[in-house]
Amino acid sequence: MKQKQLTMTTIVILLCIGLMAGTLSGMVGIGGGIIIVPALIYFMGMSQHQAQGTSLAVLLLPVGILAVYYYYNAGHVEVKPSLIIALSFVIGGFLGSKIAISFDQNVLKKVFAIFLLLLSLKMLFWK
Repeated sequence: MKQKQLTMTTIVILLCIGLMAGTLSGMVGIGGGIIIVPALIYFMGMSQHQAQGTSLAVLLLPVGILAVYYYYNAGHVEVKPSLIIALSFVIGGFLGSKIAISFDQNVLKKVFAIFLLLLSLKMLFWK
């Protein structure tokens, strides 16, 4: 796939998306799917597939290393559960990407939106 030329405006938008995702990730543990995917769709005009793939590419690098460092030093990181989740995340990411690629973009966007809606309602109304 041919990559688009990045304009200064595009670079500024991408920097803002990364800063917002990083800030919220450090504050409340969210970022990739919840912030980056919708932002790439609505501000960058990416398809659902492109936004999800780009968000996953961001997660390949240790983008949260400094946030993890501070949480770890404060005694708020459980190392063994983190490693187990990371290992299963790799497997789940592989399986999930195979499933997502087979979906039509509009169906995938609706699945993503319903997931976010249900998750937000659960967090808002249940203990």
